[in-house]
This record gives sequence, C-alpha cells and structure tokens, in this order.
Amino acid sequence: MSPLLRKSLKITACTVGALVGAVGLYLGSAYVLSRIPVAKQPTTEPATIPLFIYSNGVHTDLVLPVRTRFIDWSQQLPYGNTQAADTSYHYIGIGWGDKGFYLDTPTWAQLKASTAIKAGFWLSTSAMHTTFYREADLQPGPECVALHLTPTQYQQLIAYIQKSFRRDAAGQFTWLPGHSYAAHDAFYEANNRYSILNTCNTWTNNGLKVSGQKASLWTPFDTGILYQYR
Repeated sequence: MSPLLRKSLKITACTVGALVGAVGLYLGSAYVLSRIPVAKQPTTEPATIPLFIYSNGVHTDLVLPVRTRFIDWSQQLPYGNTQAADTSYHYIGIGWGDKGFYLDTPTWAQLKASTAIKAGFWLSTSAMHTTFYREADLQPGPECVALHLTPTQYQQLIAYIQKSFRRDAAGQFTWLPGHSYAAHDAFYEANNRYSILNTCNTWTNNGLKVSGQKASLWTPFDTGILYQYR
C-alpha cells in the first residue's frame, strides 16, 4: 500500500469516526436530557382551559381552543386562509419548524440532503404551521396528551406563541398563501432559526415550560415530550 493511499484511508477513517461520534453524542445527549423532567409549577388558580400536545409521530403541535375570553385565534389565523374555510372547527394546532422541511418536504421520501443540511445548521428560515381540529380529532392516547391551563398560564403561552410569528408592516401574522398539506391547515412566516439544537419539538417543549407544565430539560424529539406524560 502506497503512503498516499494509507494517508487517504486514515483521513477517511478519522472523518467517519468523528461523524459517528458526533451523532452518538447528539443522540445520547437527547436521550439523557429528555428524561430529566422540569416539574409542573404549582398553582392554586383553577385550570380550566384545555390544551393538547399532539404528535404526528415526528412533529408536535400545541392545540388550543380557537376562542376563549383571552384570545380569538381566528382573528390572527383566519379560517379563510385554509382551503376549506370551515368555521365549524373549534381547536387550532400551532407548531414551529424549518421552512424548507415544512414547505418542500411533505413526506420523508421527498427529503433532500440540501434541505436537511440547511435545517440542521442554522442556514434556513422558519415557519409556523397551523391546523384546525374538531374535538373528536383530539382523543387522548399515545400521541395526544390532554392538559388544562390556568388563565395565567394560558396568557403566558399566548405571548410565547405570538412572539414566534413574524408580523408584516401592519402588525399582522405573515401568511404564506398557496401552501398547505390538506384542507384545514395554513403556513405563516416565523421568527428564529431551526437547528439540530432548536427543533420543532424543542419549541413545543419550551412552550410547556413557559406555561408551567411538565416538560423535558431539553429535547429535539417528540418522544422526549411524550415520555414526561406516560
């Protein structure tokens, strides 16, 4: 074996080893930190406002009543921005994530390496995804957790969610027309950048912390959130 070939193989082996080590460190950290609980904050205020954590197996949404005395989400996220424009849906799911994943990757089979690299390393923008639900869609189970918030907790969550939306010059949430997965969802511009350290599920987990609910210390995956509610 020539010295040049030996050197090339050594460099390749070191590179592969470093990548495997980095992936292992990331997954190991995600597992350990997601199992460390952030306790639910004690309160004497009655918890009367429903909140659902809804997972599609990869991505989590926070699902809220469309209308309460604290906010009418349909004023900022109109039914008319969905294909169906159906006002009979009384809950709205809200999630944050990488714009490229959301708009260009409706299924994992369509994932491009460029999209994954941009998303993982702070190189692309983010978006909000909203979906209207009926109560019958939100049956508690392995991927749907039912909670209740106090008025104070809910107002804290409202502020957190609203800060995630990018606003236009008129102060309105910036809708992305022409993009949806089905008849009852819509996309909007968002603030902040997605990365392997700040994922869609990290956003949901932070929302639970803000509203005083059980959460993981840190998690990039939906399994970390759902683990706290098993």
